[in-house]
Amino acid sequence: LPVPSLVRVLVSMLVLGGFAAFLPLLVSAALYARRSKRAARQVGTDPTALSRHVPEAAAEVRGRHTGLAAVAVAAVVLAVAGGAALDPAALGKGLVEASGGVVATGQVTTVNVVASHMRFVPASVDVPAGNRLVLIVTNKDADVHDLALETGQQTSRIARGRTVRLDVGVVGRSLKGWCTIVGHRQLGMVFAVRTIGGDNSATGPVVGAPSAADDLDFMASPGPGFAARDATIPALTNERIHRVTMTVSEVEHEVAPGVRQRLWTFNGTAPGPTLHGRVGDVFEVTLVNDGTIGHSIDLHAGALAPDEPMQTVEPGRSLTFRLTATRSGIWMYHCGSMPMSAHIANGMFGAVIIDPPGLAKADREYVLAQSELYLGPQGGPVDAANAADLKPDAGVLKRFANHYDVVPLVARVGERVRIWVLAAGPNRGTSFHVVGAQFDTVFSEGAWLLRPGNASSGGSQVLSLGTAQGGFVELSFPEAGHYPFVSHVMVDAERGAHGLFDVAP
Repeated sequence: LPVPSLVRVLVSMLVLGGFAAFLPLLVSAALYARRSKRAARQVGTDPTALSRHVPEAAAEVRGRHTGLAAVAVAAVVLAVAGGAALDPAALGKGLVEASGGVVATGQVTTVNVVASHMRFVPASVDVPAGNRLVLIVTNKDADVHDLALETGQQTSRIARGRTVRLDVGVVGRSLKGWCTIVGHRQLGMVFAVRTIGGDNSATGPVVGAPSAADDLDFMASPGPGFAARDATIPALTNERIHRVTMTVSEVEHEVAPGVRQRLWTFNGTAPGPTLHGRVGDVFEVTLVNDGTIGHSIDLHAGALAPDEPMQTVEPGRSLTFRLTATRSGIWMYHCGSMPMSAHIANGMFGAVIIDPPGLAKADREYVLAQSELYLGPQGGPVDAANAADLKPDAGVLKRFANHYDVVPLVARVGERVRIWVLAAGPNRGTSFHVVGAQFDTVFSEGAWLLRPGNASSGGSQVLSLGTAQGGFVELSFPEAGHYPFVSHVMVDAERGAHGLFDVAP
């Protein structure tokens, strides 16, 4: 029906409620049938009961059905009215007029537009001023798309192979359009309407919601319900085949005190779960897309042609593949769907740790994934434009500002501590340093750069990593105290990623 998509969603929920009511209604019907049979047996022994029972039962059923019908009609009316009130633009209210005051010609211009390879084809259309414009939009990409105009008119999200009709109305001036899926506009999914004989002057930019960066306070403390992500590396098991399911979901999380973002996640967390194995281990990975747009997974821990395993998976679908970890190191995995920087910046990354052969056991072993925040509006997704322009709002560990300042990592004097570090980016590398301490072991990108007992008695002060690189350092603390650590990722050190080691005697 030509109603707002939100109305369709609400009415669909009512339909699902009706389906869900089947089982309790079935039980109710069975109980009613038993009562009817008992009444029938009573009628058989007492003929006078028939005249009493039938009218009473019929009246009861009529009353019950009338009440249910009234509730059903009221629910549908509320769904339609509520959906229209929450999405008035879909009814044409709150829209900017496209006609520019021209006189309608009565003619209709119909244009077929195809979304393919992150482009609209054609990318522009010429319309005689005063004509009514109808766009027939078909999606031929694996990812979902939509088309919005600066007037406020917009198609619903279009799945692969689907077609949607957008009636723009009488057109008398130039219009800009774009795909509203995060990052797609920045990749070039833009559309233009030019009028022949109309007003083609440039229109002003569309102003979005205020950025959540306005609410950043790096001195603020999290609320009482804050729970730090455990940085302890998962234990290595005897399994040589690791069966892993990565479910994509969209979850609203706090990324700094008072700052919430709608993240795209693997298994509900950003970063996703850390995987741990040995050289030669096999990882059987199943990607399940429960999100609203297309996603994929690229695991750097193995080498295989990306055509099939790394393809974009549509919402509601899944994909399973295998890879073998042939080399050691800490390897990044991430969503590779375009624009990749926006998907990574919105939380879709994680680490696979493959131990070097013969790696000695450490007393404590931690993993830290550093990334950047590009904050959109409160409760909204990443600001894809800032991610593309390399303008981060903060550098963070485990997707929370000052994460391990709040809940420090712990160690004891003399313990050997191993720290794996992944510079997930998507745009900045890291220079990892522990204040007041020195590294006697450095392993970076599959190579030992420093080991204890080296001939020069050398040590290291930082682990320097480019974007998507990783490694680990080892150290022991000579005395009890508080040892800050920092990943220098930005010119403004106050917005860099940092934390604290709490070392006990």
